[in-house]
Amino acid sequence: MAGKQKTLEDAFYETLKDVFYAEKQSVRALKKSAKNAEAEELKQAFETHAEESANQVERLQQVFEILGKPARSKTCEAMQGLTAEMEEDVGDFEDGPAADAVLIASAQAIEHYEIARYGTLKTWAGQLGHQDAVKLLEDTLREEKHADELLTQLAARANAQGASGEEAKSAGRSKSKA
Repeated sequence: MAGKQKTLEDAFYETLKDVFYAEKQSVRALKKSAKNAEAEELKQAFETHAEESANQVERLQQVFEILGKPARSKTCEAMQGLTAEMEEDVGDFEDGPAADAVLIASAQAIEHYEIARYGTLKTWAGQLGHQDAVKLLEDTLREEKHADELLTQLAARANAQGASGEEAKSAGRSKSKA
């Protein structure tokens, strides 16, 4: 005999545990990113979003309460992969002209994952009749989208600086060959 069929409510709870873990990891990654960022504006953006993410963890705890379930984390392999990749990239590009651009790209990968997950959770909460959870998840989704938009703006500057650093490097090589 097959086990009990899983429901959308089960999927919602399992995904919530996954995102709870991911958000806590995101707070750590944002704090590290703030330390590694070269541009002051980027440092500030990471610090601000780390604070927002800490508040998002609290909101997730409220969603667990709404469900009447314990606030438990489930290891999120996607977030582990994204943060490991970020750490590797930071190490590879540290102190180079593209360091901030690479840091932003890694941070945006994390934001896009979170946006996808919060969008799903918000939709499922609505379908399951958890209207109080919808509001909390909607607030977080809005913050994640805003953080991504800000990173996109900062990326334009960082990418230009990274490219100009490459041009300067190329010009230096050209002169030394002459």
